[in-house]
Amino acid sequence: MKQIIQDLKDGNTILEDVPAPTVKNGSVLISTSRTLVSLGTERMLVEFGKANFLQKAIQQPDKVKQVLDKVKTDGLKPTIDSVFNKLGQPLPLGYCNVGKVVAVGKGVDDFKIGDRVASNGAHAEFVSVPQNLVAKIPDNVSDDEAAFTVIGAIGLQGIRLANPTFGETFVVVGLGLIGLMTAQLLVANGCKVIGFDYDGTKVELAKSFGITAVNPSEGTDQVSFVNSFTNGIGADAVIITASNKSNEIIAQSAKMSRKRGRIILVGVIGLDISRADFYEKELTFQVSCSYGPGRYDDNYEQKGIDYPLSFVRWTEKRNFEAVLQAISRKLIHVNELITERVALADYDQIYGNMKASNSIASILMYNQSSGEPNRIIQLNNNSFVGTKAVLGIIGAGNFTSAMILPCLKNTTAALKFIASAGGLSGTTLAKKYSISNSTTDYSNILDDSDVNLVLITTRHNSHASLIQKSLVSGKHVFVEKPLALNEEELSEIIKTYQQHNKTINVGFNRRFAPLALKMKKLLGKENTPVNIVATMNAGFIPSNSWVHDMEVGGGRIIGEACHFIDLCTYIAGSLVKAVCLNSMGTNPDENTDNVSILLKYENGTNAVINYFSNGSKSYSKERLEVYSEERTLVLDNWRKLKGYGFNGFSSESSSQDKGHSEQFRRLISTVENGGEPIIPFDEIVNTTRASFAAIESLKIGNWVQI
Repeated sequence: MKQIIQDLKDGNTILEDVPAPTVKNGSVLISTSRTLVSLGTERMLVEFGKANFLQKAIQQPDKVKQVLDKVKTDGLKPTIDSVFNKLGQPLPLGYCNVGKVVAVGKGVDDFKIGDRVASNGAHAEFVSVPQNLVAKIPDNVSDDEAAFTVIGAIGLQGIRLANPTFGETFVVVGLGLIGLMTAQLLVANGCKVIGFDYDGTKVELAKSFGITAVNPSEGTDQVSFVNSFTNGIGADAVIITASNKSNEIIAQSAKMSRKRGRIILVGVIGLDISRADFYEKELTFQVSCSYGPGRYDDNYEQKGIDYPLSFVRWTEKRNFEAVLQAISRKLIHVNELITERVALADYDQIYGNMKASNSIASILMYNQSSGEPNRIIQLNNNSFVGTKAVLGIIGAGNFTSAMILPCLKNTTAALKFIASAGGLSGTTLAKKYSISNSTTDYSNILDDSDVNLVLITTRHNSHASLIQKSLVSGKHVFVEKPLALNEEELSEIIKTYQQHNKTINVGFNRRFAPLALKMKKLLGKENTPVNIVATMNAGFIPSNSWVHDMEVGGGRIIGEACHFIDLCTYIAGSLVKAVCLNSMGTNPDENTDNVSILLKYENGTNAVINYFSNGSKSYSKERLEVYSEERTLVLDNWRKLKGYGFNGFSSESSSQDKGHSEQFRRLISTVENGGEPIIPFDEIVNTTRASFAAIESLKIGNWVQI
């Protein structure tokens, strides 16, 4: 299928060929007929992409600080690689989609195949959209008209925050697409509406909708006009839909407001607010968030958990439906806003020079296909005859892009497939790393006879199922940690592993780091007990991240701290036999990320893992101390190893290396030449059970035996 993307590195807007997405649980697959180009938002993204690196940095000072912090802890090269990797990930454009439902995911009851729907899907021939971001289109609303649904919902949410009452006077600053729809919705709500814009065409169009529209460039003072219009009272509320970096807009909005007036920001403006302007009038100011309640809430958007109507009357989906009803009842008019209709293939007529465009609304038209969408595309016709390690990768996220593929590039492995949920990220990586096929259906990998190693880098809750399916398909498996999220999943993996003569490898890369290997060598082969203190200055992750979701990510102890459990096991040369975890705070929660984990090993080794998320970013992220036979080793952030009490060794330094390259070198060698997994399976299972035991210990407040 075709999809419009923005290359953030060089600024090019591209019509890319990518595999069509599969329908996910709780979602519907839509064959697109129309999308609307949101010139304000998309122009901003296109211009950001075209900016040079210095200009990009100036526009995002908070990101610059993050980069500088990373340089301090990780070094210059890893930081530069990370930045370029991020810029190398293209951005899908568009969020105003109309089409027909062609497939319905499990758990969806409100839609059926053939329904005409509006959604926040991208500019693509097929989109898979969660059900709470989709609304049915009334029969008397055309596809062109329905394309304004999402834009209308953005304006409507701003209006709801302003809480208008019949007869109030509202000012809309900026009569672009969102502004014109906002103004019409306010008129339909019984308000008197004043609109300001410097584009004469938009001002005249607004007047045709019954709006008192003014072009300030003709000499009208906006504040004076509003005061005169309201007999000196001022506007009851101001909704700002403009996009302008100037602070003048917020200052004028305050001056034209009545005492205790409301100001709502929907657009993007300078926000250097004068306290005096707001203090004297006791003004309220609020920023509107997109389409309405539910936005950016994974429980609502991705899991389909609706907010009860009696408590949250207007969610983003209900806002979609309200806009469609307003169009259906002719309370607002959108056909007049359409400046141009362009076939998808001619997209560059819109994107070629957006900066100079005077368009209000541009509609992209699609040729809908009645056949099954293509979920695999071939990018090159490489031969795999005689190749001993042929790989299929399931998952095309940031870690795959930043770490796994650069490491595999330096091995003899052949990459035949990469699978991604949406198709775009996988296709981008396939082109960059000469992967033969990009697919959105991972069964293409499992069914391929050439592939003998499957790499799984998806979200944690999918690991167990994909591991078992890969083993049953006769493939060796490498899975990014964790192996499983609970004992039930782990037991099923063990059972499947025992039934098939294939290896399971987990991405516990720290044990393969050069300085970890050096530590092991210095400690010797006697397998005497040691004391280990490991510290992970893990950093804060927002509570709404999927990592914290115990059903999806498993929490940071199971999902991340397992790395250091494995490292301690490697250094100890033994298996964990008991675990005790203590959490910061008075209300222990299994979803914690400030803990100390105590590990007892079978050979007498004692280890403490301090996993903290409340430390400074400027401090080393990882540190390991080992005490043994009047000797001490201290490893700092995988860059420096110091030894105390060792004959002939005091220190060793290197660029930051956490063992990924060596891990994949050994993995590919094992697949090509045979042999045991790069980490013994009993150690992988033991580490996984130790992470489960840590959470269990937190719950019961005691040691847990493995």
